Amino acid sequence: MSEFNISQRETKDVNVLEIKGYLDAHTAPKLEDAFQGLLKSSKYKIVVNCKDLSYISSAGLGVFMAFVEDVRKNKGDIKLSNMSPKVFNIFDLLGFPLLYDILADESEAINRFLDSKPIIPGNAKK
Repeated sequence: MSEFNISQRETKDVNVLEIKGYLDAHTAPKLEDAFQGLLKSSKYKIVVNCKDLSYISSAGLGVFMAFVEDVRKNKGDIKLSNMSPKVFNIFDLLGFPLLYDILADESEAINRFLDSKPIIPGNAKK
């Protein structure tokens, strides 16, 4: 079975999920559980730090799609940060930069929530 870990913390009213390892059909339920826990706790400002994500399958990508609508309905968003070029290419190939803010750095992603500007998906940076 693939190795996958999630750690969670809150910074400036933004919840950060650090994901590590292989996100595939076997490990996707762990990420689903993390998102469900945040939504259940009314936490809608979410940054997913992908610094240590080494692989993502279509099942892993599907988890993001499954939760983004509910998050945005509640005036929040899911922002992605710190992707390796290899992982970014998978997201890019499937058009995710048009749907999500993908930022080079976690602190930049957190600051996007702190700005008073409206959420505009598609401002991808590598």
